[in-house]
Amino acid sequence: MNGKNIAIAGATGAVGQEMINCLYLTKFPVKRLRLLASERSAGKSVKTPFGVIKIEPMSEKVFKESDIALFSCGSDLSKEWRER
Repeated sequence: MNGKNIAIAGATGAVGQEMINCLYLTKFPVKRLRLLASERSAGKSVKTPFGVIKIEPMSEKVFKESDIALFSCGSDLSKEWRER
């Protein structure tokens, strides 16, 4: 598959959910979609147009394994992780 590995930080919020829908509606070539959220949400599963996906906590490993990272988790947290 020629798609991209995508990580969405803040995936459980309204904007994160809209990012998922936009990827689907535009037929963006997604190879693997990883949904990231707070430790409180980690481990929960969410239904998406790409199937049911388990929420993960943010980690450097996830970002290293991603081609593209989209952020919707608040400005302070986004700034902290964007450089990684």
